[in-house]
This record gives sequence, structure tokens and C-alpha cells, in this order.
Amino acid sequence: MESSIYKEKVEWLFNQFPVFQKVGASAYKPTLDNTLSLIQLFDVPIDQMKFVHVAGTNGKGTTCSIIASALTASGKKTGLFTSPHIKDFRERIRVNGTMISEEKVIDYTSRIQNTSFDFSPSFFEMTWVMALAYFYEQKCDTVVVETGLGGRLDATNVILPELSIITNIGLDHIAILGDTREKIAVEKAGIIKENVPVFIGESDDEISQVFIGAAESKNAPIYILPEHKGENTFEVNKRLAFIAVDYLLKDYPDLEKIKLSAITDLYQNTGLYGRNQVYSELPLIIIDAAHNTMGIQRFILDIQKKYSDKNIRVLYGASNDKDLTEIVKLFPLDWEYFITEFNSQRSTKIDAFKVNDRIGQLNVRYFNDAKKAFLEAKNIDNEKDMLIVFGSFFLLEEII
Repeated sequence: MESSIYKEKVEWLFNQFPVFQKVGASAYKPTLDNTLSLIQLFDVPIDQMKFVHVAGTNGKGTTCSIIASALTASGKKTGLFTSPHIKDFRERIRVNGTMISEEKVIDYTSRIQNTSFDFSPSFFEMTWVMALAYFYEQKCDTVVVETGLGGRLDATNVILPELSIITNIGLDHIAILGDTREKIAVEKAGIIKENVPVFIGESDDEISQVFIGAAESKNAPIYILPEHKGENTFEVNKRLAFIAVDYLLKDYPDLEKIKLSAITDLYQNTGLYGRNQVYSELPLIIIDAAHNTMGIQRFILDIQKKYSDKNIRVLYGASNDKDLTEIVKLFPLDWEYFITEFNSQRSTKIDAFKVNDRIGQLNVRYFNDAKKAFLEAKNIDNEKDMLIVFGSFFLLEEII
């Protein structure tokens, strides 16, 4: 149960500083100066801390969580910084799976409130520096960090990691990062540091030279994972994470046992939620945070492969910065769709869905209320039917 003071402090943070999760691109601060100033305010010696830095279009949170889970299983005190949260702000900042305390959030936020700034930091910048302060206070052995947006100018890019990881490159946030995969790759490659190894989860002719060139310019050893046909999304992320774990824990005995524990205890060690997750067995409900074209394509392919004998219902809602035209092309014609708005100013409105020609070819019901849509969609009495929910963290937040 949230304390009233904690709730007030988090509401103040959300209202005081722009937050991409709520308002979109206007919250993006393309500079590292604010972050460095905030680090000075909190007096965090980041040069004394060890980091793993993960960027990419999709799979960042899962990859970070598997790495953090393995480090925890190995006995290391491990910090984990991810975003966005689904239910509780504290989900973003964890040590060995345990969220930062409400008391610490209250303390850090009070320090912010009592400080006069000569600049306007974003919500993400502030949250990130609070996390750094907490991880330092907790004497974490290693901190696993997910970038917020992009890489080169992301607030997290003030660190010097032991290892940099780029999961993949897709077209997302094109108004900020660029309108081609090559341009986006340049931004993500900005996390590559001098002499720091970088692991690339997926690459191809369009973007491989971007990564290779960036690595060579920094004298950074680079490893590009070979493609494995037929892997589902989680398996791709797990393979990349385990290559990183092999590097980070190369001198540890029982490494295979550690990796097995990393998966078995993944939720306990990290709180990872909403990634191709079985929300309910009866009726069968799968929830996923897939929200851009690449992520949704992979999720749909995973479902088609694993549940080919099922009649699929879909509960879907989208933020208004997503490429709806390309996304709905991926929707199978023989599925049943429950399309909804959700409680955010970034929600795509029903009228925008209705004018899409492709959606007009589907079996669709529309809802203005996500909770009502979920109640209707999960009303299943046939074991051949199942429900999948995807499209936005906001949607998951409202129904779980």
C-alpha cells in the first residue's frame, strides 16, 4: 500500500518535470549537461561504479533483466535501472530484484524540491540520477542500465561501462532519432566507448557498418551475434544476454548453473513483467509490452508459431506516435480484435483507428475504456480461444 507522502512525491515528480511516458517527444532533452549537473548535486562518483549499458529498439528491458538476474545469481549485489514502469514508479530502480523503498524516493524527491535549478531537467534525467545515488549508497557491485531513448544523447550515456550492448535497430521514435534504420543506428552506437567491448544482438547490411565503424573509431572490440533462424523474441534476447554473462562472469565456476538460475528466478531477481507473459491459464491470456512495428511483428509471429491451433482474440491500444499504418498490416485477418483507447493523452483515439482501411477489413469492436474492453475480451468459454494483449505499457498498466 502506497503511503500518502510517497504518492504525493511521485505525483509531484510527474507534474514538475516533463516525462516522455506521458507527453512524448516534448520531454526529450538532447543533452547530457543537465544529467551531469544533477550528478554533482547528488555527489555520485560514477567513475567508481561498474556498469553494463544496453541500448536498442526492442528487447532492452528483457536483456537487462536476464543479465541482472545472472549477476544476482552469481552473488553480486546488482542494481537494475529500466523504464518505463507499469504500476509503481519504484519498478524502475531495483537492487537484486527489490524495489527502492518509498522512504528513499521521498528523501530524494524532497532534496529536489529544496533545490533551485538554473535549468529544467526532465523526469527521466531526475529519475536516472536518483537511481545512481541509490545504487551508490547500496554499494552495488554492478549496475545494469537500460537507455531511455536513443543512446548518444540519452541521459544514461554519462557512464563508462564494462560492456556496451545494442540489441537491435528498428524504426521507432523517428521524429527524434531519425527516419532510417541507419540514422537510428548512429544514435544507438553513441553508447560505444573507448576500449569498451560492444555486443550487437542483430545486424544486417544496412546497419552493420555503422556499428563496425563506431567501434573501430573507439578502438572497441565488437562482437555481432550470428543469426539463428526460428528463435522467438525471448530466445533472441536470452542468447544475447548470456553472451554478455559469459563475458562478465568468465572466471566464475558453475556458470551454466548461474544462467539456469537467471531464467528460473527471473521475476524474483528483476521484477520483469509483461514480456510474452502468461497472465492467465484459464482462460489463456498472454500479455506483452510490444508497441512498435518490429516488436509487434515478432510477437505476432511468436503467437502464430506457438498457438497455431487456437482462435486468437486481440486487445490492442497504441500511443499516437506509433506507425499505425505499418502496424495494422501485420494483423492477421482471421483474428478477432478489441481495439481500445487508454487513459493517457498519448493514446491513439478510436477515430484514428476507424479511418484506417486495413482495420476496416478486420473483425473489430471498439472501446473508449480499456478496463471494459479487457472484461469483454477475456470473456472466453471455449478452450480453443485465447486472448493476447499488446500495444502499449499504458494498456498493461490499466488492466493488471
